[in-house]
Parts: sequence; C-alpha cells; structure tokens
Amino acid sequence: MQLESRRELTERQLKPYFSAEQASVLAQVITDAYQDLVKTSDFNELKAIVRELAEAQKRTEQQVEELAEAQKRTEQQVEELAEAQKRTEQRVDVLALRMEELAEAQKRTEQRVDMLALRMEELAEAQRQTADEIRILARGLNDTRAELGGLSRSFGYALENEAYRMLPAFLADKYGLSVSERLIRTEIGGEEINLFGRAKRDGQEVLIVGEAKLQLANPQREEEALAQLADKVAIVRKAMPQTEVVPLLITHYARPAFLARAKAQGIIVAQSYEW
Repeated sequence: MQLESRRELTERQLKPYFSAEQASVLAQVITDAYQDLVKTSDFNELKAIVRELAEAQKRTEQQVEELAEAQKRTEQQVEELAEAQKRTEQRVDVLALRMEELAEAQKRTEQRVDMLALRMEELAEAQRQTADEIRILARGLNDTRAELGGLSRSFGYALENEAYRMLPAFLADKYGLSVSERLIRTEIGGEEINLFGRAKRDGQEVLIVGEAKLQLANPQREEEALAQLADKVAIVRKAMPQTEVVPLLITHYARPAFLARAKAQGIIVAQSYEW
C-alpha cells in the first residue's frame, strides 16, 4: 500500500512536465528502482536526468508552440499573398478589358480618320472643281462686263448721236440758245468732251459743254455725272476763259430731285423724251 502511494505520488509530480503515459512509465521506473533499493546517488542522478528530460520536454513544447505560431503567421501571410494575388489578377483582368476597349476605340478612331481623309480628298476635289467653275464664271463675267461695257458705250454713242440732231431745236425753244455751229464730240486740253458747240443767247456767244449719261436714277451716278461735268467745264473755261460756258447733261431719265438740284447749279438737263 505504501509502495502504491509512492508510485502515484511520483506520477502526479511528473504529470505537469510529461504526458500522462510518459508520467506513468517514469513513475513505474522510479518505483521499481526504489524497490530494488538503488543507491541514493543513483537515485539522485536519475532525478537529475528526469529534471533534464522535463526541461527538454518543456523547451520542446515551447519550440512547438513557437513553430505553431510561426506556422500561423506563415499561413496568414500566405492568405494575404493569395488575397493580393487575387486583387492583382482582378486588376490585370480590368486592365486587359481596358486595353481591349482602347484597342477598339483606336480602331474606330482610325476608321474615322480614314473617313475624314477621304472626305478631305472629296472636299479638295470639290474645291478644285469649284475653283475651275469660278474661273470659268469669272471669264464669263469679264466677257459679260466687256459686252455690257460695249453695249453701254453703244447706247451712249447712240444717245449722243441723237442729241447732235435734236438738241439745237430743243435748246433754242426751251432755253433761248441758238446753236451757231454743229454740235460735235471733241477733245480739249487732253480731255474728251462728249458734246461741244457754240451758240448765242441774248446776242452773246456762249460755249455748250455737255456730258451724256444713259440714266441719272441713283445718287451715286448723279454725283459721278456732276463731278465729270464739272471737270470738263473747268478744262474748257481754262482753255477759253473769255467765253461763258453753259453746262449740259443729256440723259434718257433723271430724278425730279436731281433736276431741281442741277437747275439750282445752272446746269441744263435734257431728257431724250423731251425732244
């Protein structure tokens, strides 16, 4: 009974440092040794060995715990790496999708550039054609202007020619001017005079200086006619300062306002329908 109690006591003392199975075996060994009446020194040595074994076991368990903790940290790091890898793969997938979208956009841009280049070529061709048409129209307009200028001169000459025949009677009847010489077209002082002639009014000799205009129907033409007539009257007065000059405008039609203005300036306006 006493021996059984010693073994159990020994086993309880060993359990904090060993597993239950190891503590039981060691307790049995110690009890057997005690029964065999081992020497105290041997028993002390055995106790030292047991302590060393217990300390080694403790260190082993501590190392196991440290290894377990390290394993735990390693597993956590692996999980973090796996999560990072997952996020990286997601980003790569997003980037790949974005690259596809950019490639598609680039393709559409290139198509639009090609269409724009084609459109620019069409516009350039249309512009060349338009330029050719404009040149043709310009030549046509120049020809038309030349023809109109010729027609205008022809009508102007026709008006002057008619005036040479009809004015003497008209001037004598309406303005008391008796034309003494045939009315002519001439040049004085290097300037062409559309209508020039000598006449008498109240026994005094005067010079008739006239300018022919097809119509005096707008202010611009009226101003031009007055300016041209004034220049020619000035030239004749300079060449023949001793003789009075009677200014004359010949036209098919003049506005009433212009007729009044010309009369105030001492200018005779003869409209073709009046003779």
